Amino acid sequence: MSKATRKDAQSPAPHAADSHELIRVHGARVNNLKDVSIEIPKRRLTVFTGVSGSGKSSLVFNTIAAESQRLINETYSAFLQGFMPALARPEVDVLEGLTTAIIVDQQRMGSDPRSTVGTATDVNAMLRILFSRLGKPHIGSPQAFSFNVASISGAGAVTMERAGRTIKERRSFSVTGGMCPRCEGRGTINDIDLSQLYDDSKSIAEGAFTIPGWKSDSWWTVRTYAESGFLDPNKPIRKFTKKEMQDFLYREPTKVKVEGVNLTYEGLIPKIQKSFLSKDKESMQPHIRAFVERAVTFTTCPDCDGTRLSETARSSKIGRMNIADACAMQISDLAEWVRELAEPSVAPLLKALHDTLDSFVEIGLGYLSLDRPTGTLSGGEAQRTKMIRHLGSSLTDVTYVFDEPTIGLHPHDIQRMNNLLQRLRDKGNTVLVVEHKPEAIAIADHVVDLGPGAGTKGGEVVFEGTVEGLRAGGTLTGQHLDDRASLKPSVRKPSGALEVRGADTHNLQGIDVDIPLGVLVAVTGVAGSGKSSLIHGSVSGQDGVVAVDQAPIRGSRRSNPATYTGLLEPIRKAFAKANGVKPALFSANSEGACPNCNGAGVIYTDLAMMAGIETTCEECEGKRFQASVLEHHFGGKDISEVLAMSVAEAEEFFAEGEARLPAAHKILDRLVDVGLGYLRLGQPLTTLSGGERQRLKLATHMAEKGGVYVLDEPTTGLHLADVEQLLGLLDRLVDAGKSVIVIEHHQAVMAHADWIIDLGPGAGHDGGRLVFEGTPADLVAARATLTGEHLADYVHS
Repeated sequence: MSKATRKDAQSPAPHAADSHELIRVHGARVNNLKDVSIEIPKRRLTVFTGVSGSGKSSLVFNTIAAESQRLINETYSAFLQGFMPALARPEVDVLEGLTTAIIVDQQRMGSDPRSTVGTATDVNAMLRILFSRLGKPHIGSPQAFSFNVASISGAGAVTMERAGRTIKERRSFSVTGGMCPRCEGRGTINDIDLSQLYDDSKSIAEGAFTIPGWKSDSWWTVRTYAESGFLDPNKPIRKFTKKEMQDFLYREPTKVKVEGVNLTYEGLIPKIQKSFLSKDKESMQPHIRAFVERAVTFTTCPDCDGTRLSETARSSKIGRMNIADACAMQISDLAEWVRELAEPSVAPLLKALHDTLDSFVEIGLGYLSLDRPTGTLSGGEAQRTKMIRHLGSSLTDVTYVFDEPTIGLHPHDIQRMNNLLQRLRDKGNTVLVVEHKPEAIAIADHVVDLGPGAGTKGGEVVFEGTVEGLRAGGTLTGQHLDDRASLKPSVRKPSGALEVRGADTHNLQGIDVDIPLGVLVAVTGVAGSGKSSLIHGSVSGQDGVVAVDQAPIRGSRRSNPATYTGLLEPIRKAFAKANGVKPALFSANSEGACPNCNGAGVIYTDLAMMAGIETTCEECEGKRFQASVLEHHFGGKDISEVLAMSVAEAEEFFAEGEARLPAAHKILDRLVDVGLGYLRLGQPLTTLSGGERQRLKLATHMAEKGGVYVLDEPTTGLHLADVEQLLGLLDRLVDAGKSVIVIEHHQAVMAHADWIIDLGPGAGHDGGRLVFEGTPADLVAARATLTGEHLADYVHS
């Protein structure tokens, strides 16, 4: 007996399975990473910090999370892998200890007009089941309540072979869907202004079309109309016969042959509807969006009153509530309504629905409604919406990867987000967070700081350890971790005011406010209080107002800072003039492209379901241009050498001497102004971080002529040190005579403002009111609002 007790008392030998407590990364070289090697503890909350562009996302998303996803994909059959995106192995020597990665990033959610908060989170699916079971009158299955399913029916003869005989039977079918037949589930209908599509005094041959991208030599657009045979391309459009006009505007898709090529001819109206109106307006490029806003008027569908649902779907009710009413309610109110339903037959469904709605409230999104289009959500709202499905998950030993989860959050809400991250960790998960906010960095179990600078000056681990160690470590993040902006001793005097009267967009409750001009104005309030509704709804559309919103800039591997900002245009013209050739030669997307790689600089080898191989083009050595183009010089440099320069080097190069080019220098000045002097002119946009893209966009908008600048959370993706530089830029804009209105949660921007407009007191229908307007000093002294309390704590800490 004593022998057995003695044996039990001995500590057991460690199990081999307990030795895998770390994620090991050795020799990571993705993007700007310089042979990074680190060990990350599992089942802990690790925060990755560093200036924007230092390599945080390259390490966390493009190395650790990307390899985890690739390995999971490889467990599927080759047949299934053929339908999945082929992922290449990240450029890293060793990656060990990986677990399944769930990525919750800032990517905007699908911007299809039929995609809503409800459809994106499965809440709509649960509501449809609920109404199909409890709704009176009963109208059918759950799809009878779906605005994505149309009602259809059909009948006809079916021929079958049975026992050697041919039998004909009459068959019929019907599907009851919930889609409104008038707007096809979009909630809006449109009317097209034909005068914005073409100039009817001209013929097609004379260039009558005024649609963006419709060039006279395009096979798919103008030439199809000109050579279809349905109309006379040399006759002014206003002189078309009735039949020609019908074919021109409304003809059904018809196969035609143009110079021996089979093409599809379609009337102009349906073609425009498919090309432009099937996409969400917010996801369009700015010039396309401007065209759509000019050419198309969107109005609420009169048949469904914007609910997207058919009359039948809206006729079925639980009590006095139909599914459209439920989706239009604020989520926090809908949760209360669901809580009051007591029906044992659907008890599991009610519990799942209630838990999901409570998660919305818990994560700070209780002010949304389920019918809110996903394309209208901010990056922060989209990220938190994606988090919903993970909060109640029973999975453990998973790696959750978050990209700045505090974006778009008022200081009051950050503690709530911190609690959620800690909850995920405490369930036994590894939580990796890329973050800049000191309040979020403070809860880390482990910190990895990358730097020391951005771009080529970054890509190294400069600190690894605890938060206290970071404070004492002397890195740029450590130095700025306890930074606190102080209130200005004096504020600027306004030169006038922009009057807003009776603002009632979304949740605004008839706000009257005078926005001072000639100063820096911060519009504050908790998420969902109505800040964007006030400014974008009442100010942004006015003449002389330049609005920089949160929409991400888009671009392929061929897009770079030079093409996005318009910098390449004056450079190409200068090269052409100096060498007596065409400007198109100096574009890697046009005549000057290397014929071997088509101007990509790399050759892609497709390996079906395996990851494709990308190799540097041997002919142009990655320079993207034909050898003959590189013989032409300007200021002693060829075009590839210019595109390889950093912004700061190019600014110096084009400033004086034989390479002096004022048009290019002006654009480069703005890029340096926003802190992007280290970027290479030809660096693909796909390699830029979120913060770098935000500042690139800001630099481009600074070129627009206007007296009032509206910036929507410009600190998004910015390091603490970068925020200081941003404040300097805002000051320079105001000192140059501009009026700057900033929608912002960052206390440093609030403290630096001349005037604050605070909305609240809460979110959704609990907000939408003006709770304070005045100087930051007055807001701090009063401490009468949530913003005032947090700003006071910030400046006094």
